[in-house]
Amino acid sequence: MHKPILTTHVGSLPRSQSTVDFIFARENEQTYDLEKFESEMTYAVSTVVQKQLQSGIDIVSDGETSKISYATYVKDRYTGFSGDSPRNAPADLKLFPDFLEKLSRSGGTPTYARPFCTGEIKSKETADLQHDLDNLRLAVNKQRAKKAFMNAASPGVIALFLPNQYYSSREKYIEALSEVMKAEYRAIIDAGFDLQLDCPDLALSRHMLFQDLSDEAFIKIANTHVEALNYAIADLPKERVRIHICWGNYEGPHVCDISMQKMFDTLMSVDAAQLLFETANPRHGHEWEVFAQRKQDIPDSKILIPGVIDSTSNFVEHPRLVAQRIQKFVDIVGRERVIAGSDCGFGTFAGFGAVTPDIAYAKLSALAEGAKLV
Repeated sequence: MHKPILTTHVGSLPRSQSTVDFIFARENEQTYDLEKFESEMTYAVSTVVQKQLQSGIDIVSDGETSKISYATYVKDRYTGFSGDSPRNAPADLKLFPDFLEKLSRSGGTPTYARPFCTGEIKSKETADLQHDLDNLRLAVNKQRAKKAFMNAASPGVIALFLPNQYYSSREKYIEALSEVMKAEYRAIIDAGFDLQLDCPDLALSRHMLFQDLSDEAFIKIANTHVEALNYAIADLPKERVRIHICWGNYEGPHVCDISMQKMFDTLMSVDAAQLLFETANPRHGHEWEVFAQRKQDIPDSKILIPGVIDSTSNFVEHPRLVAQRIQKFVDIVGRERVIAGSDCGFGTFAGFGAVTPDIAYAKLSALAEGAKLV
C-alpha cells in the first residue's frame, strides 16, 4: 500500500473578529485587558488547530494567530524600530494603474505600521514567543495533532518590510537581524515544532524593493540573504526547517514576477530540507516543468511542498485538480519526498484576506481530499 501524501499549508489562517480586535488594540496602543488578550489567543489557537485537523491537514500551525503580520510582528519583540515607512506598490500593479486604484478604493490593501529600523536591534525580552509556543503546545496536545510547525520571519523579509535607517549598509542590517533572530528560531525547534522561515524576499522583493535592478543583480542580493539565513540556522536540524518562497499573496497581474527558473539555484541553496513554493498561482502553475528539467539538481535531502491550492481566490479547487498538481511532483522526486501545501497563507495580515474563513477551510479540505487521490 502506498504511503499517504501528507498535507500542510503555509501557516497563516483567518482570525476571528474578537482576536483581530485584540491584536489591533495592541497595535494601536489602546487600553486592553492583558489577561483577556492571552485567554483569547489560547482559545483561538486551540480552535484553529481543531479546524485544520477537521479539514484533513496533517501538519498544523497556530495560524499565526497572535501576530499582526508575518513580518512586522518583530517590531513588538525587538528594539530599534520606530516611525512608519512609505509604501511602495509592486511593479506589476504600477503597470495597471486602474487596477491599483480599484484595490485602493476597495480597501484591498491592509494598513498597519511598517516602521523603520532606527536603532540597534535587541530582544525586548517579552513573553510573546513563549506564549505562542505554549498556546500551540496546548492545542496540539488537546487536539492530538501529530505534527506542528511555527512560522518565523527571515532576516530578508524583515528588511523588506522594515527598512533600514540605522545600520551602515543593507548587509550590516541583514547581519544584525540574522544574529538576533537565531534565538527565536532555536526556541521553536527546542519546543518540538518544525520551524518555517518565511522568505518572500527571495522572489517578491524583486518587483517591490529592487524594481530598478536587473534579474542578475537581484539574484546576487537574494544569495546574500540566503547566506545570512544559513548562518542563523546553522546549528538547527535541517530536516526540521521549512522555507517558504513566494511572489506576493495578492490577486494581481504578477507580470513582473521573476521566474522560478532564475531563482531555482537560490532556493536549493538554503540549508532547509523542506521547500514551500507556489504552483497554484496561474502565473507560476507551469513551473513544475523547472523541477522536472532540473531533477538532477534537487538534492536527495529536499522535501518539496508545492502549493496546490490558491490563497487569493474563493474558487474551491476540485480534488482531482489538486491530485493532478501533486502527481506532477511525485513523478519528479517520488511520493516520499512530496507534501501537499498551499500557495500562501490565508491570513497573512490580521483582519485581512481575500478568501472568507469558511471557504479557506473548504479549500484545505479539498487539499486533503486531493492528496488522498494520489
